[in-house]
Amino acid sequence: MNDEMLKSMDNILTDVIFVIQNTYIVYFFLAITFLLIGYFIGKKVRSNRINVGEAAVMRILSKSLSNRNYHLLNNITLPIENGSTQIDHILVSRYGIFVIESKHYSGWIFANPISKKWTQVIYNEKYRFLNPLHQNAGHVNRIRELLDFIPSNDIHSLIVFTGGAEIKTVVPKNVIHIEDLINFIKAFDKEVMSHNRLEFCVGRIESKRYQISKQTDIQHQESLRKKYGYLDQ
Repeated sequence: MNDEMLKSMDNILTDVIFVIQNTYIVYFFLAITFLLIGYFIGKKVRSNRINVGEAAVMRILSKSLSNRNYHLLNNITLPIENGSTQIDHILVSRYGIFVIESKHYSGWIFANPISKKWTQVIYNEKYRFLNPLHQNAGHVNRIRELLDFIPSNDIHSLIVFTGGAEIKTVVPKNVIHIEDLINFIKAFDKEVMSHNRLEFCVGRIESKRYQISKQTDIQHQESLRKKYGYLDQ
């Protein structure tokens, strides 16, 4: 085998190695790209899943109760001792104040008003979640403290399920599905405050709430973790 043939084979081998190396580099960058795309899509999907129930409640309240007798506040984070509390919705109206906790679940829901946790069943799989009545009781107490000039009986706790959840047990009247939300609110038709008092309540809450931001959410979740050992659901 002469020198010319050896040189030719050496060039071919060099080209093959170059192609292989560059192929691995291409695959590496493609893999990284797909991982990043998957991460951000997953993050977006998780965000949508977490907020879809709140968005549904906000949408129906804004559409159906848009006159000056009602004022809707959403995603309200308020300071409490050693942390903060986060409320999905507060509907301030001339007929009372509704502190609303929204839950987006599917499947069957088995609930006991006094139990610490409720149970969701999907295809024979069981999942436990915090009793929303207990969760919202803390929210209601904070609003009663903040609006201490409003009779406590005029500040109401309301749990609203969105999605395909079907409650299989007897629950209090203030645990409802989103389809019954507007009828529930409109059943309160006795005026308990003036327009000026309504606006004052809204102003008091707005003045005390934290700014809506990612940092506020992070700090709230951290305060829950330190105080109770869990994150908000």
